[in-house]
Amino acid sequence: MTTGINYGSLMHQAMRGLIRTVLEDVQKDGLPGDHHFFITFDTGHPDVEIADWLSDRYPGEMTVVMQHWFDNLEVAEDGFAVTLNFGDAPERLYIPFDAVLTFVDPSVEFGLRFESMEGEGTDEGALVPTARPTKESKDRAKSKGADASETNRKDAEVVSLDTFRK
Repeated sequence: MTTGINYGSLMHQAMRGLIRTVLEDVQKDGLPGDHHFFITFDTGHPDVEIADWLSDRYPGEMTVVMQHWFDNLEVAEDGFAVTLNFGDAPERLYIPFDAVLTFVDPSVEFGLRFESMEGEGTDEGALVPTARPTKESKDRAKSKGADASETNRKDAEVVSLDTFRK
């Protein structure tokens, strides 16, 4: 019997599902337009597969960029594999979705950040989605007569899930 609804875990599943869907689309059709990704992940996660020299160089976390050159993107239910170029040395990486700490697409000012909850008896973290206004939203605000810089001055507000816990 459950004692309550674990919204943090459900949000994690949903947002990691979003990342999986985006990467599946890229696997099928390539990166559209100016889209590119900065993906930060926990190199100490037990299911991460990276070269020893990379885990030695980045013992806690690592950020990879999927933009101009990447190869053999394979997306599975629990993670993705991709070959990236590190100083003219291609390396195959496997990154489980549970190891992802941030996922950012700066071309549209979109980002997700996963944070760990402290003292909750679970290793699931609280999800903090972040997003900034896009050029299109600023243009819409201007076309409606509003000053886009005033309308969009405030970045996305971070709300801690701890506020809603009893």
